[in-house]
Amino acid sequence: MSFFKNPAWLTQYVYPYATVDDIPEEVYAKINQKLHKLVDFEKPEVSIVIAAWNEEVNMLPTIGSLADSTTKIPFEILVVNNNSTDRTQEVLDKLYIRSCTQTIQGCGPARQMGLEQAKGKYILSADADCMYQPEWIDQMINALRPDDVAVVYGRYSFIANEQTPRWKLAIYEMMKDVMAEIRQFKRPYLNTLGMTMGYKTAQALKVGYVMRHVRGEDGRLTFDLMQFGKVVQVKSSNIRVWTGTRTLDKDGSFFNMLGSRIVKEVKRIFSYLSPLKPHDTKTS
Repeated sequence: MSFFKNPAWLTQYVYPYATVDDIPEEVYAKINQKLHKLVDFEKPEVSIVIAAWNEEVNMLPTIGSLADSTTKIPFEILVVNNNSTDRTQEVLDKLYIRSCTQTIQGCGPARQMGLEQAKGKYILSADADCMYQPEWIDQMINALRPDDVAVVYGRYSFIANEQTPRWKLAIYEMMKDVMAEIRQFKRPYLNTLGMTMGYKTAQALKVGYVMRHVRGEDGRLTFDLMQFGKVVQVKSSNIRVWTGTRTLDKDGSFFNMLGSRIVKEVKRIFSYLSPLKPHDTKTS
């Protein structure tokens, strides 16, 4: 984890484009040239499924970073356009990927559509505003292959900006990772996030995502998949996913965000010491 500054490798994906009109055609061409060497639309072993809602400019860093994967595993990238009202689809149409549209709003319905359309034996779930390291696919799939593993997930970090320096974010991430270790014992499904998780397509089709616009669709799916095997955390810093701070910024200042999350975790910490009873995750 980088404590004082963003990792240097991120800079190649920080594009200075505010709108779709600002994106030169050669940027698409460069990304597609790399994807042509990696992507297999006919017989992919892995489907990287991304749900996107109004991510017209954010998609480029995501797809661009995946295009630099070092894997030899045949994979496809499938982006589900979830009723975007901007020009997300226009960007998707210019990239060497597959895309489809989910008209039911919500991450659950969008990821369910991706699950149903995926061709791979394994699914890696990603987000449209994240950047992925070259070894992400290999390490996630290697951890997922054993028969007794149902779900894998990785760790993530936030990209520092002028408002929030990297050292503050690093402190929050260390606290977040400690809580993930505590939850891993009895409630690992609380740690799985759609930005960096993987599961087996056939098993996921048996349980499916919640088809409502509700938070926690990733954890709900994991809870249902635990009947097939264990949930494994892949801790390697070489596959830590990086994303922006917009989810944190919703809580105002950094210290307001940190304080509210500490209070929330303190209230819940004893519940993490016992497993949650079986229940219907689609209606709860």
